[in-house]
Amino acid sequence: MSVVLPTLEIAVRPEWIDYNGHTNMAYYVVMFDKATDVLFDAIGCGQAYRGDTGFTMYAMESHVTYARETKLGDQLKIECRLIDADAKRFNFFCRMAMAESGEQVATFEMLALHIDLSGPRAAPFPAAIQSRLDAMLAEHRALPLPPEVGRKVGIKR
Repeated sequence: MSVVLPTLEIAVRPEWIDYNGHTNMAYYVVMFDKATDVLFDAIGCGQAYRGDTGFTMYAMESHVTYARETKLGDQLKIECRLIDADAKRFNFFCRMAMAESGEQVATFEMLALHIDLSGPRAAPFPAAIQSRLDAMLAEHRALPLPPEVGRKVGIKR
């Protein structure tokens, strides 16, 4: 079974380089945020959805792992997949890799909450969004779970 994952290809920009000569850690999150937009659009809850409906997604929790540094001009590929979902939330995971070699650069996991901006307050997904979530989740659950999913920060002893 071939599963197509929402994907972003992006190059490291000059303004993202820090005094160590590599991508500042904050810009990994910027790149993951841009990939999140691709995932949200695939689900139907992206920027256009907000403008059309007055509903949006808020980040509730996130976790980043860093496997290697990137430098100016590096071409990266970020693939996102769903891990879990319920009536108001979904948990997703993104993997950043070097576009050419596929070597893992970083990972990002987030829990997102569906929000009615008139409150603002948490709200159930409309049926069309829930249906797309359920279908995508069924496909993505066929993939092996990445080892970084559910990691916590700490010193292993």
